[in-house]
Amino acid sequence: MAGPEGTDGLEARLQGTDAALSAALAAIGTGAYVVDERGRVAAVNAHAERLLARPAEDLLGHDAHDLLHRDRHGQSLPASRCRMRQAFHAGRTAQEQRDYFARGDGTLLTVSWLVTPYGIDGSGPGTLVVFHPSDEQQEPYEPSEQAAGALTELERLALLAQTTTQLASTLDTEEAVRRLVSLVVPRLADWAVVDLVAERDEVWRTAVVHAEDAALVHHEDLQGPMPPVLDESPMPLSRALRGVASTVTGPETYRRAPDSGIAVEQRRLFEVTGIRSAAIVPLRSARAVLGALTLGRAQRPGDFTTADLPLLEDIASRAGLALDNARLYQRQRKVAETMQNHLLPQLPRVPGLRMIARYQPAPHASQVGGDWYDSFPLPDGSTALAIGDVVGHDLEAAAGMAQVRNMLRAYAWAQQESPSRIVERLDAAVTHLTDISMATMIFGRIEEAAEGHWELSWCNAGHPPPLLISRDGRATYLTGGQGILLGVGEHSSRPDAVALLAPGSTLLLYTDGLIEEPGHSLDEGLNRLSRHAAALAHRPLSSFTDHLLERVRPAGNDDDVALLALRPG
Repeated sequence: MAGPEGTDGLEARLQGTDAALSAALAAIGTGAYVVDERGRVAAVNAHAERLLARPAEDLLGHDAHDLLHRDRHGQSLPASRCRMRQAFHAGRTAQEQRDYFARGDGTLLTVSWLVTPYGIDGSGPGTLVVFHPSDEQQEPYEPSEQAAGALTELERLALLAQTTTQLASTLDTEEAVRRLVSLVVPRLADWAVVDLVAERDEVWRTAVVHAEDAALVHHEDLQGPMPPVLDESPMPLSRALRGVASTVTGPETYRRAPDSGIAVEQRRLFEVTGIRSAAIVPLRSARAVLGALTLGRAQRPGDFTTADLPLLEDIASRAGLALDNARLYQRQRKVAETMQNHLLPQLPRVPGLRMIARYQPAPHASQVGGDWYDSFPLPDGSTALAIGDVVGHDLEAAAGMAQVRNMLRAYAWAQQESPSRIVERLDAAVTHLTDISMATMIFGRIEEAAEGHWELSWCNAGHPPPLLISRDGRATYLTGGQGILLGVGEHSSRPDAVALLAPGSTLLLYTDGLIEEPGHSLDEGLNRLSRHAAALAHRPLSSFTDHLLERVRPAGNDDDVALLALRPG
């Protein structure tokens, strides 16, 4: 159900409440409040404030069921078990001699209540709730209006538990919709339709699914973009997509002159599917209306009734939470992916030297991390090479990675010095100018030497060693130039190392996500990498890197991976 309104919305509601309504509630000699058509408290009297130990501002704009209704043990009461909720949806008068409300001080209030429809001038239909303390006993309630083919209470609770478990375990919107449909069809209906509200309030009919024998059939011809939702439309789907109310409806509702394009599409849905009875409930989170779920019965016996709506709303509320979480996660992934694409550079073209890079994000993080590579030309005609890893795989790590890379470029371009001296300058800057706790890095420079050979000089700041693979498949780790990590505060001098790369050989720079695996030693990872790299030495450079990632990266890897591969000739 909807959460509390914002301050502006609450003030507008208070200002719009008819003075006669407030006066009427004040005149009632016991607790009383009025809810609007979404079940939110629109007015309350002083008796109710006192009995509930809650000031009016803690009640107005809140969903009355979620805020107040409890079972005898003080636990939240599912809407599917709430007789008041059933009467609210049916628009009829009902009463209960013994029920439980949650007070603001954490205690339970045993009450008797009566609900009845009550029009709110200028705000549409509402419901009046009158209650008073009660200690009278009552026989267990058996609903007078049972839905045809209704589930038992145990089956309802099992369905709700299954809905929570299955929907909470995915962060993919399409998968959440697929799971939602499979939960309700054919258990509750033989048709399910999911309409989702996209950006800029555009509506997309995401799923139209029919149960045929033991299979679920998707009708893609009925899916796709939908016309806009009118703000004042009284039609059931339009109201659900505005988050106003749940409704039981049928094809007769849409046989009248349509008030909008979305009503035309809904009429076509009923005609094509043969649905004779439907229940439509909003899909919403605490932040927004996300869409609507329509369940339809064509061949299945029994029509939907208002007694079905509380259960469907419970299912929809769980689905809304899962969809909202999936959207937030996917939005975060998109932002992170865009950021990563902008942070990772294009490689320079160097005559006589083939160069390729790969980046794979951490599978369970936000698609962005601290692993990085870089290559850029230097003023003396040589080419800079770098690969590194800032601790972490989140946006802070990515931001730290960008700082390190940019400072390295500035020092390397401005200072015509050895790789070790550049790394020393960078280490001092990382320690004093950034919040980076630790980082590893290899920085080197490569330039053409005699007879097609290339000379590599480098400095290693705590990073896994480069791997050099000869044309004939001999793999050797370049262990020279080793020094401590960046950012630890010990600014001792660092060594350089030099190696010659023969034509057709392959130099591989990589991050530890390629070789580290929980439960296995680092030597095992290094041996696995050298063995596969040697076997792939004859492959073209692009194929070499792709197959190396596929073969070597551990299946249980939870870190991002960066590769930079070079081949003379």
